Amino acid sequence: MARVEASPYAISRVCFPSLALIQHSGGGTGSTGGIGGNRPSGLPSGSHRRGSSDNHREYLSGLHAKKARRMKERQKSREDGLDDGICIHSWKEKREEKRMSIFTVAAPFKNLLDREMRRLSIGEGEKKRPPMRKISSCPQKMEIDGGSDVEYEKERKRPRIFIRGENGEEDEEEKRGGANHRRMGSEEERLIGDGVRLWRRRRNLCIGWRRTKSIGEMDWAARAHSKYLMRSSRELQRPRTKPLHEYYNDDDAELEALAKMTDPNAPRAEGATMSAERGEAATAAARLPRTFDSALQKYATSTPKVVVGTVLDQQGRPSQQLIYSKLLSRASKVAYMLLNKTITVGREGTKVPMCKPGDRVALIYPNTEPLSFMVAFYGCILAGVVPVPVEVPLTKRMEKEKKKKEEGNGDGMRSMRGERPTDDKIDSDDGTDAGIQQLGFLLGSCAVKVALTSEGCYKALPKVAVSSSTPSNSTAPSGSNSLSGHSNEIVDLKGWPRLYWITTENLSKPGRDWQPPSRVADESVAYIEYSTDREGSVKGVCVSREAMLAHARALATAMDYNMGDTMVCVVDFKREVGLWHSIIASVLCGMRVIFVPYSLMKVNPSCWLLTATTRTATTCITKSRDLHWALMAVKEHKEINLSSVRSIVVSDGANPWSLSSCDQFTEIFAAYGLRSDAMCPCAGSSETGSISIRRVNSTGGCKSGRGILSMAALSHSVVRVDKENSLNSLTLQDAGQVVPAGVVVVVKQNGKPRLCRADEVGEICLSSHSTGTAYWGLEGVSAATFRVEPMGCDGRPLGPLPYVRSGLLGFMGPDGLVFVVGRRSSQLLVSGRTHSADDIIATVLAVEPMRFVYRGRIAVFSQNVLRDERIVIVAEQKGGVTEEESFEWMSNVLQAIDSIHQVGIYCLAIVPVNALPKTPLGGIHVSETRARFVGGELHPTTLLMCPHACVLNLPKPREQQSDVGPAAIMVGNLLQGARIASAQGRALPMSSEQEEQMSLLDVLRHRASTNPDHLLYSIASVKSTEAETCTASGLLRKAERVGALLADKARLNPGDHVALIFPPGIELVAAFYGCLSAGVIPVCVRPPSSSALQTTLPTVRMIVDVSKAVAILSTPAIIKLLKSKEALHRVDAKSWPLILDADDLPSGKRKNHLELPERKSSDVCYLDFSVSTTGQLSGVGVSYAGAISICKSLKLSCELYPSRSVTLCLDPYSGLAFSLWTLAGVYAGHQTTLIPPSELETTPALWLTTISTLKARDTFVSYCVLEQSVKELASHLPLLKERGVDLTCLRSCVVVAEERPRVSLVSAFSRLFAPLGLPSRALSTSFGCRVNPAICMQGAAGPDPSTVYVDTRALRNDRVTLVGKGAPHSLALLESGKVGREIGDAGLLPGVRVVIANPETRGQCADSHLGELWVAAPHNSVAYFTVFGEETSLHTDHFNAHLATGDTRTRFARTGYLGFLRQTQSINEDGELHDAVFIVGSLDETLLLRGMRRVPFNLLVVCKMRDELIYQCCSKISEKCVYWEYFMRESNEYVNEHIGVLLRMELTSVNSVNYRYHPVDMETSISRAHRNIGECAVFTWSHLLVAVVECTGSEQEALNIVPAVTSTILEEHHLIVGVVVIVDPNTVPKNSRGEKQRTLLRETFMKDKLDPIYVAYNM
Repeated sequence: MARVEASPYAISRVCFPSLALIQHSGGGTGSTGGIGGNRPSGLPSGSHRRGSSDNHREYLSGLHAKKARRMKERQKSREDGLDDGICIHSWKEKREEKRMSIFTVAAPFKNLLDREMRRLSIGEGEKKRPPMRKISSCPQKMEIDGGSDVEYEKERKRPRIFIRGENGEEDEEEKRGGANHRRMGSEEERLIGDGVRLWRRRRNLCIGWRRTKSIGEMDWAARAHSKYLMRSSRELQRPRTKPLHEYYNDDDAELEALAKMTDPNAPRAEGATMSAERGEAATAAARLPRTFDSALQKYATSTPKVVVGTVLDQQGRPSQQLIYSKLLSRASKVAYMLLNKTITVGREGTKVPMCKPGDRVALIYPNTEPLSFMVAFYGCILAGVVPVPVEVPLTKRMEKEKKKKEEGNGDGMRSMRGERPTDDKIDSDDGTDAGIQQLGFLLGSCAVKVALTSEGCYKALPKVAVSSSTPSNSTAPSGSNSLSGHSNEIVDLKGWPRLYWITTENLSKPGRDWQPPSRVADESVAYIEYSTDREGSVKGVCVSREAMLAHARALATAMDYNMGDTMVCVVDFKREVGLWHSIIASVLCGMRVIFVPYSLMKVNPSCWLLTATTRTATTCITKSRDLHWALMAVKEHKEINLSSVRSIVVSDGANPWSLSSCDQFTEIFAAYGLRSDAMCPCAGSSETGSISIRRVNSTGGCKSGRGILSMAALSHSVVRVDKENSLNSLTLQDAGQVVPAGVVVVVKQNGKPRLCRADEVGEICLSSHSTGTAYWGLEGVSAATFRVEPMGCDGRPLGPLPYVRSGLLGFMGPDGLVFVVGRRSSQLLVSGRTHSADDIIATVLAVEPMRFVYRGRIAVFSQNVLRDERIVIVAEQKGGVTEEESFEWMSNVLQAIDSIHQVGIYCLAIVPVNALPKTPLGGIHVSETRARFVGGELHPTTLLMCPHACVLNLPKPREQQSDVGPAAIMVGNLLQGARIASAQGRALPMSSEQEEQMSLLDVLRHRASTNPDHLLYSIASVKSTEAETCTASGLLRKAERVGALLADKARLNPGDHVALIFPPGIELVAAFYGCLSAGVIPVCVRPPSSSALQTTLPTVRMIVDVSKAVAILSTPAIIKLLKSKEALHRVDAKSWPLILDADDLPSGKRKNHLELPERKSSDVCYLDFSVSTTGQLSGVGVSYAGAISICKSLKLSCELYPSRSVTLCLDPYSGLAFSLWTLAGVYAGHQTTLIPPSELETTPALWLTTISTLKARDTFVSYCVLEQSVKELASHLPLLKERGVDLTCLRSCVVVAEERPRVSLVSAFSRLFAPLGLPSRALSTSFGCRVNPAICMQGAAGPDPSTVYVDTRALRNDRVTLVGKGAPHSLALLESGKVGREIGDAGLLPGVRVVIANPETRGQCADSHLGELWVAAPHNSVAYFTVFGEETSLHTDHFNAHLATGDTRTRFARTGYLGFLRQTQSINEDGELHDAVFIVGSLDETLLLRGMRRVPFNLLVVCKMRDELIYQCCSKISEKCVYWEYFMRESNEYVNEHIGVLLRMELTSVNSVNYRYHPVDMETSISRAHRNIGECAVFTWSHLLVAVVECTGSEQEALNIVPAVTSTILEEHHLIVGVVVIVDPNTVPKNSRGEKQRTLLRETFMKDKLDPIYVAYNM
């Protein structure tokens, strides 16, 4: 037999072909070594010895040579089509082939064998080699050409490898494999079979020096090959998480389809495809200067004394003037300063120029200083730098308003907005204009470092207090992170870059020889004008020098501007129409401009008319708002004469609702000499410049047009003529003709830029030399906006001219007139229809505007909720309006919008005067308003949510399936191979007959006799960790004295019930065992709280009455509280049973030693009462056998022995906490350190310090303790470290609860206290309930707790689908315990068996189903204890339940909790996977919604009274009416008395399956909705979902929570919240375990005893 030496890499290649992709095969052609060998040919084995560097060098050279040869071979194989018998495909085909076949992965191994066979060297005297085995290149089949042993040789002293086997066996096996290959139907099975046969051939390879060990005999090789096969085959792999797009295939696809669904009866465009519309030629270019530099020189020399600009003061008189000569000289000073001023940078103090040509410079000037802005603007133009005009970030006026507002609101504002910012940082929301932060981002993106401003503006900016010793440097950059590192005067504005602030007054004069460099009108950027999109983001539009000049020439041609004309400008001069006309075109034409500040307009709205009269102005630049204000104040001024005014340019003439102001102004001021054709509405945007403007012809007339269009058709982007008096009509005026030298087309709004039809509304695009060129720094967005190629009906581009999108929607009318419907940024796309925000504002203003709306300040925007846009209206309301009047006005507004626009309103909010964010000129900043609304910072005073009226795309519930029995479901699960959800803990050890007869009292007596001094209990306090201790003998003595008190003094009979009302401590334990010694049944009751006696005392009284306690045993302090005057108001002191004082115990043992009746193991040992999460008081009886059984289970599960110590911080009154506190310590004998939870209220760190001091390894706590530790100790973590608190000793920290594990709280606690040494796996959870207090527990002996993520949508349908972390609709669930069967394993307690059953059919579920947790255990509770002393028929089934399928004989107890069993990735010591128990929630608290008979409000029901009357009306009507006619008749008689207006309701009877919603999930979503939300709870009331939310902020912020809660529940759970109740903190009731009492809260809400801050009824 031949022999081969091979490296471990060769072994890996032979055994695991997948590794061949990353390993290298060694030397080149002619080398005779083994795999990877580089030994020259002709040298004997082992004779080649060189240094490591030589070997490495030779290895690298061989590697490069081999790579070169391989590339040549591949190139040749591409030409020939073959590569060693393997066909070469494209890269995608190779990837697909690699995915589908494991032999493609093994192809390098085949090539490796072929190459090595060619290099094979045979020693002398060896026999001739038989034919070798050849692996076919076919990826689907393996063939054998022959059979023999193959020998490889490598260097000596290396591991050797050879193949042994019989040829006949191999051939026979191959034949069998071929038959199997033919029989297998699927490709996956064939691949698996081939892989198994491949392993059979290679498992006989031997390794080692003696060749006695084969690869098949090594366990790691078999496991590795199995993993390789599992990776190669999808059928063998465990189910992986679905791809991300598959998560949206359930409700999301339906939501998208419903939101985009269009009306099939909607009107469609029918006209012919439009053609491009061209403007006239720019004829004014011949008479105007060629550049702006030459214009300044010309007018400064020819007319040096002519005024270029004038500014009016607050009295309407000229305050500042600027002539052309001064404009040139001052602009030259600015240019000289920018180009020649140097600054010092770096540590070496290098001086560099402040600006270079092409740099960007910010122009920050207030609206009262247009002349300074004009000087700075043209100074930048002369210097060749790029000016970026922006708004002033802050003014003194705003600071005063902010200070006054903060003083007025006091602590409420500070709590609402947080602490006031320090002096060195001002937030953009505190006093600054809206959108200033976005402007700062624009300056940062443009790399602006220099800011030019005026002296007055610089003084008004907020300053940082600078000491007198610090030198003032006016040129130092602002901000805390300045370029030079010095202190600055200007505060650090949020979002703004570091700037050098320079004032343009008092600049040094340049030398006589200095001249600004000449500039030509080229493609270089002249200035950057900012533009705001719909979301409020600011982008900088780059305007070239050529476009700037062309735009000015076009305006001069259109408006017939001449030198010496006078212009009155009322609009903003820093951007758009104001900048184009008053700053650029006026200077090029040599005009005079009179600027009217906005502050003057607010005081005297008609001042601009007086100025136009006195200065004989020819042109006025205004807004429709200015026209409206002038109409209101015209009666005060009769000396107005507008005969000189040739044109009034309406800058917002594109707004359709400016028509009424224009018509009224023209009609009224015709008596004052105004020409009938003076109105010149225009259209344009920052991207395109001016698109169109109405202008006067040479004959004295002008072309104008208007049309009455249907708003319903416009919502579908179609132009249809409507009647003049129709409520649904919209009258449009034209925006003039196309700008000179421009070409206009209208393209479709969405998709490719195809030309629209003549009767279709689209986006207006302009092709001209006057448009912008790009967005600064946004190449991708710029291409979609500035380089549009419109396509005709044939899909071909119109031509080489690029077009620019304007953002305006409209169509082309006759005679080349442009009609604008609205801006694209203001369009609201709702359910496939578009609505203009301006149209809705006009409708709102039509409803009593003078009485309610303050100055017409209304904002309309949309919020994306549930895959569709929802309309939100926010209005400023005048003072003195009552809440009832506000709701009446809101009702009228909703009616008007519904009747005119046929669209529902999502939210209508009312805010105080001047509460909305403003633009610099006083308008409403819509994007900032929207941001505040979405962020919950709007602070409305009145709110009306109408989700029922507008949310029409809710997914439909699943249809009711035919009746399928539990047996059919069981068979289906078995056929599908699903695992049946069943698990069982390890068995309890067999006890002797003597041990079975022992009770807990017998155990205590035994310990007291055998080890009397053994310490059982100690109480930790602030002063000492062992403030009070108790040994076994001491506990027995106390118990016997209590028994003597009950039997001798009270003369109680055996079997009587005694209520034990004790605080947490050793007295409670002694009283319990004293009751057992007296033969009475103890009932532990939580003592009433002295601070909350009115709410806790009735619970105590109820437990005493229900349990039929004949006596009360308590401490003197509690007895005094029960008989106090405060308690008399709730409970009659004489109605209490016999009250015994625990301090009045007899000195000795019992005098009458009467024998107690024979005790049975099934007799009740004690009664366990508690208030459930549903608010119901429930009591169960625990038998003697059950008490012993739970102690055994806890002892085995937690490894409790006398040498161990356990720390408890629990409320010891019910459930597992009572068993740990009272029973387990006596039975197991371990030392128990008791920490009363009340001690943590004064000392939150007591629990952690006790653990650290005692070096405790095991502790049991509640979620209340964890939550209090996280809240109280988060800020004291450094102090705990200083005190030496160390938690490294902690092995197990078990959270005792009867609810779903709180994943967020557990993870927060682990992360917070990890610096103190808390082990990451120490924290775990447990679960118990009424029927069984201890079902499962995850301790330290088991694997780490597992967290799974399930799909909430599947969970609503009682299905369990695992998804990845962070997947959409994912919910994190932490296991409550793993199923362990070995000693030391944690999980189900010993003796416990659980199954998952369908709560309706009682069939056993699979592990992929959500069902009720049923438990069978020796320590199950006996029965519910009722006032009748026996089980009722309602509760009999809870303790005697049997499965309908599966194990039908075992008796189970129904826990009433929903959960599932799942196999986790944790492996026990036997290598088996663990089954984990996951609790989802209580079955009684689940909300069954969306499948019931419901009455959805398709339009709206508006009520005058905000109470439950409206819902009572609707519910009564819906119960009786079936048809619409009956509803109309009933509504007139019953509803109209209380409802302001009646709208349509659509009754639907849905035969669907109810979705099962868990309140915890919705409450988790609500808690994330707003930062001021504390606790919350949800429940149902009259088929409505009610959310009660605690507001942690001020009452002014209460209404911010309502839309946040409504939208969050809609988005995440697809439910509409019917009622949102805002309450004060600590209103949501909780039980002793910290669980919410939702049923009690519901009853309080229904009885109107909640005392809410605000109740919002969502219509």
